Amino acid sequence: MSNFASRHGETTLQVLEGALAGAGADGSTFSASLPFDRAYDGPADPAAFAAAVAAPPHWGVLLVRKGGFAVARLAAERIVESKVGQRHVQGRTKAGGQSQQRFARRRDNQARQAYEAAAEHAVRILGQQSLVLIAGGDRPAVEEVLADPRLARVTVVEPWLPVPDPRRGVLEQAIQDACSARVEVHNA
Repeated sequence: MSNFASRHGETTLQVLEGALAGAGADGSTFSASLPFDRAYDGPADPAAFAAAVAAPPHWGVLLVRKGGFAVARLAAERIVESKVGQRHVQGRTKAGGQSQQRFARRRDNQARQAYEAAAEHAVRILGQQSLVLIAGGDRPAVEEVLADPRLARVTVVEPWLPVPDPRRGVLEQAIQDACSARVEVHNA
C-alpha cells in the first residue's frame, strides 16, 4: 500500500465489497482481496488487512493438466501430504484420415487414464472430508478429476491458478500464490 501511495500520491482507504480499496490523488485506484474467497471486514488499515491474510487450518491444492497432476493437503501453509505425477499423453499429429482418428482416440484414452490416476491420488490425499480447494491448470481436466463422487465434499474457491505442467516446484509456487492477497491496480 505504501508503494501505491508513493506512486499515486495521498491515498484514501476504505473497505468496499469485502476488499480493502484505495484511491490515489491522481485518480488511480486499487482493490486488495483476501485469499480463499474470504471477505475482508476489518478496519481500512493496511496492517490490519495484512494480518488477515492467512491460510485456513485445513485445505488442499489440485493442479491438473493433460498428462500431469499435483495434489496436496495442507495445514495452514505446511504441506501434510502431497503427490506429483505424470502420465504420457500423446501429442497431436498432423496425419489425416484414419490415422488422425486413431491417434485422437489413443490420446483421449491416455488422458482419461491420467485423470483417473489423478482422482485416485486426490481421494487418497484429500480424503472424503470437507475442504476448501485451490485448483489450477486445465479447467476441463480439473473438472474431470473432481467429477469423482468421493471428492464431492471438496469446495473449489478462487483464485484459479494458471500453471504449467505440474511439477514439485510448480506445486510449491501454487501454494504460495494461493496464500497471497490479490491486488488489482487501475492507473488513471
